[in-house]
Amino acid sequence: MAELNGNPISLEELQALALTNYGHFTSMQIEDGRVRGLDLHLKRLARDCRTVFDVELDTKRVLELARRVAPVSGAAVVRVSIFDPALDMGHIGGDAQPQVLVTTRPAGDLPLPPLRVASVEFTRDLPAVKSVGLFASLHHRRQAQRAGFDDALFVDRQGLVSEGGTWNVGFIRDDRVIWPAADYLVGTTMELVKQVHEHVVLPITLPEMPTFDAASLSVSLG
Repeated sequence: MAELNGNPISLEELQALALTNYGHFTSMQIEDGRVRGLDLHLKRLARDCRTVFDVELDTKRVLELARRVAPVSGAAVVRVSIFDPALDMGHIGGDAQPQVLVTTRPAGDLPLPPLRVASVEFTRDLPAVKSVGLFASLHHRRQAQRAGFDDALFVDRQGLVSEGGTWNVGFIRDDRVIWPAADYLVGTTMELVKQVHEHVVLPITLPEMPTFDAASLSVSLG
């Protein structure tokens, strides 16, 4: 299902998102009508809307539109994308009137099995924003999978571990979570873990990784 501002999205409106591909989003797994960290998702949308469009987002309206399509039972993923169909590549600097696109898809299997990852030097554009432009992240994931791995782990130019394509990574030592000190998107699952578990933020390099007791990824649903 796909609705733009509560109405079925037209081909022309969807084409604007596909061709210009400028906007931001969040994805939430709905389980029997409930969402973990709903307030964090809404705060992310509001924060990113200010960054991307210089506009305040009506999060109450967003919540109303998401509830329209969210199933009351079972599991599904609801994605809320914020973009302006009137903006195009030639006139991207115009005043924005962001619109709310809500889509649903079946939920994947969680938790994920252990992953084998290949490290790659890469930092996303505006790492703190969950942007709709995922080409580079998916390209590195594809290259890793074609080389026999499950996914890619990003390392910045200073050699610091940062994140995966659509997930955060934390390391465990002495029952404490150590989050990387680097530029990356702070996921909602990561925020929830911080609220209930002792943690610190430290620079982490690839040679240090074998010294940890374990590593855990926090899925950000794409």
